[in-house]
Amino acid sequence: MDIAALIAANAARWDKMRILPARALEVEKVAARLCAPKAKAVYQAVAQAVWGKPDRWWFVAIVHEREAGQDFSKSIAQGDPWNEVSRHVPRGIGPFGSFADAAIFTLTRLPPHPATWQDWSAGGVLTLFELYNGLGYEQYHHEPSPYDWGATTIEQHGKYVADGVFNPQVWDSQIGCAALLKAMMELDPAIKVA
Repeated sequence: MDIAALIAANAARWDKMRILPARALEVEKVAARLCAPKAKAVYQAVAQAVWGKPDRWWFVAIVHEREAGQDFSKSIAQGDPWNEVSRHVPRGIGPFGSFADAAIFTLTRLPPHPATWQDWSAGGVLTLFELYNGLGYEQYHHEPSPYDWGATTIEQHGKYVADGVFNPQVWDSQIGCAALLKAMMELDPAIKVA
């Protein structure tokens, strides 16, 4: 997969993407929950440990929502409990001492190694989210990933309903990373993508 081309495609999608009007209130509510001061403080501590930049907290928050529905008893790696050995991909990690320990491990030690990511533009960040979830949508189905584009005008039918199992008829009902990022940027103007 040509990552530079994917970054460019995701930048173009970001520029034309709109949150679906029927999902706007739902997106706003989740974004508000992710931006809540108590949650934000946890995410900032993780971002500080991973990047030395607490201002990247929103990346941790969005991945936490997508992987675990912002359940602090679950890992951002795949949504399994962080205090147990994981059963889903990535399998066999953990247990950890805390949510933060699991998140720091995931972001620094596991592919796609977000701790070393350099491109924090809109296209770069959306590509990092997609790499985090896997490139199956782009590589095998030639469509934008609903992991990024759920609840937006970019989303198409088709979803991985389990690890490695794609169903072309399913519409992903989860809110995508792009919609969450856009709504969070409206709530917190300090959130910036280059």
